[in-house]
Amino acid sequence: MKIILASASSSRTKLLAEAKLPHTVEVSGIDEEQEKFLQLSPAKMVVALSEAKAAAVAANHAGEEVLVIGADSTLEFAGISMAKPQSAEVAFSWWRKYVGKSGLLHTGQTVIDVAKNKSVSALSTTEITFAQLNEDEIHSYIATEEPLQLAGGASLDGIGSPYISHISGDATGVLGLSMNSLRELCEELGYPWRTLRAS
Repeated sequence: MKIILASASSSRTKLLAEAKLPHTVEVSGIDEEQEKFLQLSPAKMVVALSEAKAAAVAANHAGEEVLVIGADSTLEFAGISMAKPQSAEVAFSWWRKYVGKSGLLHTGQTVIDVAKNKSVSALSTTEITFAQLNEDEIHSYIATEEPLQLAGGASLDGIGSPYISHISGDATGVLGLSMNSLRELCEELGYPWRTLRAS
């Protein structure tokens, strides 16, 4: 069974590769700033975006024996979806608010069995707690530009990993793809995980 990841995320590709799941990458091109997505709650938004991304790629492979994986993540902080910071100044202002507090990292994911025209989705939510940081430390992190590429300007891996003091929930969901949920979705479609994994 051919597997396509509808995402350019290096973290998601790495998770699949480390789990020995052979796949190719095909970016969906979905505009995430559409009002129909932005008007949703953060948790519903990531599921809707994962469905849209997977469907856009699946449309290019009609009738093929392909599983398409779509995913989207956002950090919900104080009830607001934080998306990606648009500038270093925005990222700094967010991190000043984050210090010592917690947020919810939502990851929505969808798997489409193209040949059977069947789609299943799931939501993974993990509480993340930020470390106590001074402004010099925040400025230094923002200067790496890593936060500008991340939902919420934060992640459990990479340069910013020392700045997350605690998580409660799904560790791989925080990295952009809940591997346990993905296994369950594939099994729901009739594909036991062991049959998809490379030997």
